Amino acid sequence: MRTVETRGETKVWDPLVRLFHWSLVAAVVSAWITREEEYELHLWAGYVVLGLVVFRILWGFVGPRHARFRDFLFPPRVLIAYLRSMAGGHPRRYLGHNPAGGIMVLALILALLAVTLSGVALDAAENRAGPLAGYPLYFYGDLIGEIHEAATTLLEILVPLHLIGVFVSSRLHRENLVRAMITGRKPE
Repeated sequence: MRTVETRGETKVWDPLVRLFHWSLVAAVVSAWITREEEYELHLWAGYVVLGLVVFRILWGFVGPRHARFRDFLFPPRVLIAYLRSMAGGHPRRYLGHNPAGGIMVLALILALLAVTLSGVALDAAENRAGPLAGYPLYFYGDLIGEIHEAATTLLEILVPLHLIGVFVSSRLHRENLVRAMITGRKPE
């Protein structure tokens, strides 16, 4: 795939990664806002999140270079060295996700899978509805509820950490990562 260059910038994030990212933000916020009331909206927002995460997992294997997991999942020694260099204020710059960003992507995907899959199971356990309605999950409703709540709490921790990471990385590398996720371009 050819890299598109514009005014000292390089195209990094493809349109599908960017559409996925902002759609996921909207769906997660919708699910979170409707969690106490508006059960049907909460449920549908959760299904949208699950569909988006499944897409992202597939895109992580077949998408363009910077969308692929192999481009941004690094060995632990590289992650530790990167975190140390961040703490020292002089981290190495990566065109795609840096090692901390890559591990955050993985953590968010796993947490979102735990939240959404436990949500589907919880709907079956409590309401005998959804794709798992035919299974006797009602025996495990309390356990599934606890898993769903714990995974949601984990997500409520990871999202602010992700936002802090974006802010810190933007400052250290003197680049606007939010803008890059909108335009798809980063400085060379």
